[in-house]
Amino acid sequence: MHILGVPFLLFWLIWGHSCALGGKVNKHKPWIETSYHGVITENMDTVLLDPPLVALDKDAPVPYAGEICAFKIYGQDAPFEAVVLNRTSGEGVLRASSPVDCESQKEYTFIIQAYDCGAGPSGADWKKSHKAVVHIQVDDVNEFCPVFREPLYKASVTEGKIYDSILQVEAWDQDCSPQYSQICNYEIVTAGTPFAIDRNGNIRNTERLSYDKQQSYKIMVTAFDCGQKRAKEDVAVHIDVKPVCKPGWQGWNKRVEYEPGTGSRQLFPKMHLETCGGPLSGVKAMVELQTNHIGKGCDRETYSEKSLQKLCGAASGSTDLLPAPSPSTNWTASLLTDSGRDSDLIYRFDGHQAANVPDHVVPQNLTDQFTIATWMKHGPSPGLRAEKETLLCNSDKTEMNRHHYSLYVHNCRLVFLLRRDFTQVDTFRPAEFHWKLEQICDKEWHYYVINVEFPAVTLFVDGVTYEPYLVTDDWPIHTSKIDTQLTVGACWQGGEVATPRFTQYFHGSLSGLTIRPGRIETQKVISCLQACKEGLDINSLESLAKDIKFHFNPAQSVLVVEGEDVDSINTAMTKVSYINSRQFPTPGLRRLHITTTVQCFGEDTCLSIPDIKAVVMVLPPSEPRITITGSNRLVRPAGDLRGPLGVAPFKELHITSTVMKGDSFGGSRRPGVMEVMHNLDYCDVLVIGEELNPERESLEIHHSALLGKHLDATNSTSGISIYGVDSMAHYEQALRQVHYRNWRPATLSERRFRLTCSELNGRYTSNEFNLEVSVLHHSAPVEHVNHMAAQPQYMRPVHHPLMIHTLNSHMSGPAPPAATVVIVVCIAALVVIVVIGVYRIHATHQDGFREDEDGGKDPEEEWDNSALTITVNPMENVKGAQALDEEVKEEEREEEEEEEEEEDEEQVGGMTSAESDNSDEDEEEEEEDEREEMKERKQKGKLEWDSSSITY
Repeated sequence: MHILGVPFLLFWLIWGHSCALGGKVNKHKPWIETSYHGVITENMDTVLLDPPLVALDKDAPVPYAGEICAFKIYGQDAPFEAVVLNRTSGEGVLRASSPVDCESQKEYTFIIQAYDCGAGPSGADWKKSHKAVVHIQVDDVNEFCPVFREPLYKASVTEGKIYDSILQVEAWDQDCSPQYSQICNYEIVTAGTPFAIDRNGNIRNTERLSYDKQQSYKIMVTAFDCGQKRAKEDVAVHIDVKPVCKPGWQGWNKRVEYEPGTGSRQLFPKMHLETCGGPLSGVKAMVELQTNHIGKGCDRETYSEKSLQKLCGAASGSTDLLPAPSPSTNWTASLLTDSGRDSDLIYRFDGHQAANVPDHVVPQNLTDQFTIATWMKHGPSPGLRAEKETLLCNSDKTEMNRHHYSLYVHNCRLVFLLRRDFTQVDTFRPAEFHWKLEQICDKEWHYYVINVEFPAVTLFVDGVTYEPYLVTDDWPIHTSKIDTQLTVGACWQGGEVATPRFTQYFHGSLSGLTIRPGRIETQKVISCLQACKEGLDINSLESLAKDIKFHFNPAQSVLVVEGEDVDSINTAMTKVSYINSRQFPTPGLRRLHITTTVQCFGEDTCLSIPDIKAVVMVLPPSEPRITITGSNRLVRPAGDLRGPLGVAPFKELHITSTVMKGDSFGGSRRPGVMEVMHNLDYCDVLVIGEELNPERESLEIHHSALLGKHLDATNSTSGISIYGVDSMAHYEQALRQVHYRNWRPATLSERRFRLTCSELNGRYTSNEFNLEVSVLHHSAPVEHVNHMAAQPQYMRPVHHPLMIHTLNSHMSGPAPPAATVVIVVCIAALVVIVVIGVYRIHATHQDGFREDEDGGKDPEEEWDNSALTITVNPMENVKGAQALDEEVKEEEREEEEEEEEEEDEEQVGGMTSAESDNSDEDEEEEEEDEREEMKERKQKGKLEWDSSSITY
């Protein structure tokens, strides 16, 4: 307004005054600019506006109506206020109502309006101006210092090299403006160091460093923002100097020990690949576990073939064509054998041996479905044109030379020949199936299974399926009456030659050659039968980087790891581990071989990484001590043995296994015995003494006792065998169900059995547990007389079937006079002195006679039973005589002395009677019930007295 000058102001006031005299007092609303722009410095309150804040009113100079009373601001959380400086001129000012921070908000936008004072002092009838927009910009103040993003920086360099950048440090500033928030300069504070830093924070060396001179450096670095404000705290940088780099794997041990039962063991927990800083585009590492010297190529279960098939759920009915030589399987006796480890039976063929399988062993009808399986180890054939090498051949025995089916190797190709018999249609049919595989001639053990579902034939090698690359057709064979011959190790040529002979000999090793007609094996069973129990593994797969690729071979003996980043490869290699799932693995060395190839960018020469050779030492397992415990003697009445189930001799049987645990590597574990749980593969119950007589006794187990278990059983007159890989608890349950039965136990006094159990086909065996089953026969009608209180002359025969306990006070008849007793005693003493020599000679002769007659029965136990029989009840305790009073005891002692002398005299006569009554001829003529009664009296220790020889 001051630009318009005083004349315009006077005109405005005169015109406004005339309008006020002629009408309403407050006719006009105030007027302000439509927009304002302002600047405020943070932490200050004054706002510099352009244009200045001034409001005009046409009602001026009328009091109140022409005056400006207020400015009002509208906006969310705008920290500003407008104040009127002069009501008449309408001048105002904008200022901050609270501190303004640029780092919180750099700009503000809000609305402002001017208000006049109304028509009078009361402010009534006030008017407001239009809305004006206000933009405020907050100017920054350099209040913050630069701060480094890391508290410490580390790097390493190789001696003798000049680096463009060893590492980069980075600082930042919290100020909001580019001027104060950007870092414009870095500076090394430490003086005298061979390093420099640029404005971007890159540190480089200014001279070649020497490892021998100094192995590490520590320097301090500071930073400046563009306002030249220095960092509040400097940062430390550590630089290590390494000697000249040699590419290769570092941080690995040449020997890794594996303790059985510890699961997966990391092989290289601290290993890393040193590439010497070369730019790489990819790394490929192959880890190979070499176990060819362990068993058939690796550590597998060493149970018998029968137990393994039972364990893996293989179909029954297979025929073993290469069994162990025995009287019943003598066709393998002429073949060469290798002493395999852990009871492996291996046959070696050198081109001169073969065996004809007997006709009664050969399956006569293979049907359209059958399986042939074998372990084979074979190498390249010598010569440029190798001949066929036959593993198995079924050909004409005489007259002709037709091959009905055969399995042979030719030029490292496996060929299976199957010519079906002519049936209805005389057409070509698939006859020869060819496979070309590296495994056939690699001189390693492999497991081959041929599943025939005619016309389809599938080959499995180590559990992996292979389809034939070539199938040739041929005419069917016409039926004939010519017998066939099945041969192992060659092919029989019985016709079309002057002399029948073997041909097409096999060179290599075979084991476990079987043929199963009528069924084919499943993939699951095949994998189980050939599975290795040791191999390589990777721990924590989820922790591997996404760019890592890895794969195993089927046996998990070879692992290939690929990646683009060296750090990712290092992490993956630290996860490689060895695992052996056998509870009792084969101890010894397993060799490790690692080969590494590196790919580089462009045409640069790639690094050469040396191979690694290490070993895994599998420590010997703690050998288990299998212990069988239970009752060693079982006494049962004869009636129990006659029952439908007989008796269970091993009802209280317990099987436990313990190992000795020694000190650990740290010495924190003390030696001691610890119980372990593991499987068994057979338990044998053998009969000690005479074999079982099937006409009157049996030892058997019911089939229901084996249900739900991997067990089977066979029995014979020598005992019973329970076999199959199963837990000790299941073997306990099965053995407790073994029953011994004897339906004619009259001639039996006891039966003795011996039980032994095994793990791993006899590698660990239990103690020999001996058990005796004694037969308790029923007693004949007896009278139990206390001979300590009764006199012989008052004893009488007892004929009623009751046990009567009696004393001499209850017996009838008068007591003998004292003189008679004295005479009898004197005569008895004289007779004893005279006859004692004869008695000893006769006793020696009688002992030998009785041993031949009834197995060593005491001759003094048998007496003439022509008159009186006195039997002591075996269930009666002799301590019952102590119930007599003291007076009776004194009499008994005197009478007992007399009776002992009389007994000596009677024993002499008794031996003579026994000698004459128990000859071999008389025993053969007696009836069975009389022999039973006689044996019962001998076994129970009953004494028979001849009353006719007693004189008084």
